[in-house]
Amino acid sequence: MASTLPAEFDVIVLGTGLPESILAAACSRSGRRVLHLDSRNYYGGNWASFSFSGLLSWVKEYQRNSDPEEESAASWQDLIHETEEAIALRRKDETIQHPEVFCYASRDVDDDTGETDVLQKNPSWGATGTLIKPQGSASLSEETHSSYVTSSETPARDTPGNSGEVTDTAETLVKDEYCGCETYTVADGAKDDIKPVLGDGSNPPARKRITYSQIVKEGRRFNIDLVSKLLYSQGLLIDLLIKSNVSRYVEFKNVTRILTFREGRVEQVPCSRADVFNSKELTMVEKRMLMKFLTFCLDYERHPDEYQGFTQRSFSEYLQTQRLTPSLQHFVLHSIAMTSESSCTTLDGLKATKNFLQCLGRFGNTPFLFPLYGQGEMPQCFCRMCAVFGGIYCLHHKVQCLVVDRESGRCKAVIDHFGQRIKAKYFIVEDGCLSEETCSRVQYKQISRAVLITDGSVLRAESDQQISILMVPPVAPGASAVRVTELCSSTMTCMRDTCLVHLTCASSGTAREDLEAVVKQLFTPYADPETDREELTKPRLLWALYFNMRDSSGVSRSSYDGLPSNVYVCAGPDCGLGSEHAVEQAEMLFQEIFPGEEFCPPPPNPEDILFLREGSFSLYIMEVMSRGLCGLSLQFS
Repeated sequence: MASTLPAEFDVIVLGTGLPESILAAACSRSGRRVLHLDSRNYYGGNWASFSFSGLLSWVKEYQRNSDPEEESAASWQDLIHETEEAIALRRKDETIQHPEVFCYASRDVDDDTGETDVLQKNPSWGATGTLIKPQGSASLSEETHSSYVTSSETPARDTPGNSGEVTDTAETLVKDEYCGCETYTVADGAKDDIKPVLGDGSNPPARKRITYSQIVKEGRRFNIDLVSKLLYSQGLLIDLLIKSNVSRYVEFKNVTRILTFREGRVEQVPCSRADVFNSKELTMVEKRMLMKFLTFCLDYERHPDEYQGFTQRSFSEYLQTQRLTPSLQHFVLHSIAMTSESSCTTLDGLKATKNFLQCLGRFGNTPFLFPLYGQGEMPQCFCRMCAVFGGIYCLHHKVQCLVVDRESGRCKAVIDHFGQRIKAKYFIVEDGCLSEETCSRVQYKQISRAVLITDGSVLRAESDQQISILMVPPVAPGASAVRVTELCSSTMTCMRDTCLVHLTCASSGTAREDLEAVVKQLFTPYADPETDREELTKPRLLWALYFNMRDSSGVSRSSYDGLPSNVYVCAGPDCGLGSEHAVEQAEMLFQEIFPGEEFCPPPPNPEDILFLREGSFSLYIMEVMSRGLCGLSLQFS
């Protein structure tokens, strides 16, 4: 493939994340020759979405501790001329750390699905009801697992020796060696005896039994995002999609509910005017208080006296002075402004609240949209636009180094893994491609992520097709608030009778350390006995993945060592709910590269194309009204 690539382009883009894809589309739309490469075999980078089996392969890849294969004898160093120097690129992606997988769903013993067997033989995956220890991670102790297992007084099975006797039986843990990995399973004998009963004597609501084999068989129905994002209906990304007409490549669904976690319960938050006045959770006085405060937030810039003296103080402190009840303060802080109590200033909180309110009503009763088939569709939409205007794409195509001219100090070419030298004027590089030497002074933040498959919603409703967002306040002082996004099967991201749940927060430790406490509050592991009403209201956890992702959104260009002036770096996903940072970064870099040119202008309108006929010629006039240009072309009929 490399031998057929043209030898020169205007722009070479390395990485297919969202900002890189937007930039590639903008450059191609402006008439530049674009080559878009990615060393991975899928689009999106850390913005990608995977089927279930694809995610298993992705996890396995990052759990490998071995280094990439050594370069061949015909090394790229031999291709560097005396008047040039090379900037080596990273050989192994290190933006993902500490992947840990836990499987709670049972497995059908008689199942003979080939794909299931293959996946179960993977050293990273365990058998029924298993907690799996990934390679390179700390081993799991029995104490760790038993924190999920409770004791209960249950009748023993009727046997000749103990007919009718009641014994105090606790679930037992069985330790296995599974493909060289220590696993812990819940003993089936004890589990079968447990018969939970509600306080009123009635049986608990029936739940469909979902096995790991079913999840594997239906794996193609999953589209699991590496990064959890929503789109603000008045946000920069929506505006760009509409302006550039890239929106024709993707469909969206409204987020249907905004939830909050307060006093150990999940509640729905009223956000629109109709929701406020229809809410049964608020008194009439609280409804008036809330509407008055939200009306002020929509126009807060015109009333600076109202928050004078609080501009540098926390938003939480300001809310305490606004005659709002504690429940209203909680709603505004965690579910409308969606900020933390300590780190958010009053001005930032008012700005976030206004943005939330302005987005209401454009496409639905909540401010948010979610793309069908997952967030990974967004980079691919802009890649399609780039290809339409002539961009060339190569996946699984690794670039080994940047070639720099010593005299000018500018980058002049790249050398790929086939040894081909490809020239360009400008180079756009994903942060994860840069080597340790280039990033030696960079201080990265981390994002803690968890992906869960559950058998129901955290808040049951008449319809099980709900898309919900929930902010869980910090569980301990100094910890971060956790954002929970729950997706249903109508989003085309999970199989029927399940929910796909994403948890995200800023990292203070490993993802499991940061998020496991919240998982325990909201869900019940599938193998646990459900012995009281509280536990029966929780959905059951079938499968979980924890991992840490690098956040390079706050890194300035000056932090990188030795970057040529015509090499531009794109950051990976940030911890925010929206994708505004990616759009802002793409537009800023485009203006640096091509000052004064329009960023992703609207495409020609088909209605503005006029067809005329003169003799043996077909004459068409294409008027691009938005740019005030007129193009004239002649073609033989």
